[in-house]
Amino acid sequence: MTGVLGTAAERARRNPVLLWGLTRIVLLLCVFKVVTVPGPDVTSDIEQIYQGWFEVLKTGTYPLDDVTWQYPPLAAVAILSPALLPFLGYSAAFFVLAFLCDALVFGLLMYAGKRRGRSRHGAWIWIAGVPLLGPTAYARYDLMVTAVAVAALLAGLSRPRVLGALAGLGAMLKVWPVLLLVGTPRGRATFRSWSTAAGAAAGLLLLCVLAAPGALAFLTFQRERGLELESLGAMLFHVARHVGWDGEARMNYGSIEFLGPYVSTVASAAMALTIASFAWLLVWRFRARAFATSTPADAAFVAVLLFTTTSRVISPQYMIWLVGLAAVCMAYRSSRMRRPAHLVVWATAVTQFEFPVWFSHVTDSDPLGIALLLVRNGLLVAASVSACRVLWHQTVTEPRLAPVVTPVPQPERARSTMPVA
Repeated sequence: MTGVLGTAAERARRNPVLLWGLTRIVLLLCVFKVVTVPGPDVTSDIEQIYQGWFEVLKTGTYPLDDVTWQYPPLAAVAILSPALLPFLGYSAAFFVLAFLCDALVFGLLMYAGKRRGRSRHGAWIWIAGVPLLGPTAYARYDLMVTAVAVAALLAGLSRPRVLGALAGLGAMLKVWPVLLLVGTPRGRATFRSWSTAAGAAAGLLLLCVLAAPGALAFLTFQRERGLELESLGAMLFHVARHVGWDGEARMNYGSIEFLGPYVSTVASAAMALTIASFAWLLVWRFRARAFATSTPADAAFVAVLLFTTTSRVISPQYMIWLVGLAAVCMAYRSSRMRRPAHLVVWATAVTQFEFPVWFSHVTDSDPLGIALLLVRNGLLVAASVSACRVLWHQTVTEPRLAPVVTPVPQPERARSTMPVA
């Protein structure tokens, strides 16, 4: 029996399609509750929140009175998408669509890995990263957004208008895909991709505003969010609860947040840190001297990693964004993001224990909960610092230190003195 299992494991290791299929079967068993994962039921939001939005959106309006609706207007398409499979219930249809988006990303990465200068390492990152997050991966629409982002980056240098169009589409789904444009090469590629992204986003936004009332309501609801329990800044209050801090953790604007003295100060500091990160990206873009084929993907990965790590809110499903972008980086042989990509995969594995497995320990701020957050957020910080150093070194430092090769003048040939016949 051991020999048979060992042979099967060896075949799966050598065959990425087989391993992807096996891990996704396990995920489907989890979301369909054939296999139970300890902790809160992560699929309940599909029935209680997404399906509720679905019913409202079907009436021709956005959820105007629901503060948990904090997404750009095109997110309505993701929420309504289970209607494409009317023969299934809402939740089942959503899980199937998430599975299909997962398959699309895997297929794109496998195809990209066959091309010159590419690698299948990206596909392996995706194979590992998604199941490490557990059922949360299929129970949120972030996987659908990540599929758009991966397709955009793989279009990359050769199709800047496709990159721009998909980035604009992604931004109207969940904002962050606009960061895919930060690493486009200067000149024509930047103009084409940025202008196309702006046009696509503006057109889609206008269409949504004209189609239904409340398309911009998410701006107010998002602005009111506080310091979420799992964020980097929140770790201060997890410790402070043990030394007499007079505050509490409770559901607020769709997630469990800390409320009490000094919370707004720390939340403002987190926003300032995010702004400082974007300022660093701006400086990098002006200082960058060389753009490799992997630079657009590398820069997008760094930008989203910084945004996620410094955010006031780090929801578990955000890790899907990072896994997808890390996988695209690793699809390029010229990318040096191996270490930060692997750190992200490890952070994703820890995230499943932080939520949902031992989420009660996190909400109680007990030693186990604090340790989980310390490890997960520490890995994200380490990945951010490492990724920034790699990007700066490859595009700024190395080109500056590269010796300038001056062509050696060649002596002129002596003119022939032989008479011409």
